Amino acid sequence: MKNLGYTLMFSATLAFSCGGSSEQTVETIEIESEENEWVDLFDGQSFDGWKKYGGGDVGKAWKIQDETIFLDAANKENWEAGDAGDIVTVEEFENFHFQLEWKIAENGNSGIIFLVHESEEYSYPWMTGLEMQILDNDGHPDAKIVTHRAGDLYDLIESSEETVKPLGEWNLAEIIVNQGELELHLNGVMVVSTSLWTAEWEEMVAGSKFKDMPGFSKYKKGKIALQDHGDEVWFRNIRIKQL
Repeated sequence: MKNLGYTLMFSATLAFSCGGSSEQTVETIEIESEENEWVDLFDGQSFDGWKKYGGGDVGKAWKIQDETIFLDAANKENWEAGDAGDIVTVEEFENFHFQLEWKIAENGNSGIIFLVHESEEYSYPWMTGLEMQILDNDGHPDAKIVTHRAGDLYDLIESSEETVKPLGEWNLAEIIVNQGELELHLNGVMVVSTSLWTAEWEEMVAGSKFKDMPGFSKYKKGKIALQDHGDEVWFRNIRIKQL
């Protein structure tokens, strides 16, 4: 499949912790693009443009912290009150190039779900949308399952190579959907490439855990979801370019 090109530039910054002698390497990722091509989906200050899947405002377990979206999984009363859950964009997208950076807590699990159709018929985004997996490969038991590791097209296609950063570092995830062609990139490497809605695609879905979900991957336009899997996860620099 033709690679839909873009330019990436990586830089490393050395940061020192305050009040201690330890030091930590923090990686920042700069993405070169032409002006006015990209649209920010997160302004670093508010949940404008986002909502709770199924209706209502973003739950209180989701917080904005240092210009990141953070799922405060340690605050268990939020789950008991039903005040967490997956969050989705208000807007739907069809042909697009989506980017964000993520990092996951130790033993954590989450995901980016796209082409999500939100309706009362479907209780969760993964009942319609496809997922790019977010995972602590070294700590979460799902990592023992092929197609369930970080960067995989969840339960469908495993990454061509493992490019995930060590635990605690930021990862650049990219999802490109264009005229039925799908690419997943992790840290500048295309790790999944496939064609959607073909006979081969339908056969692959029929052999997956989604086989009994009639709405799965049927929608060619949809929302983008950030998953609440009950673990701490951070997202930043969220943006999209419509193709």
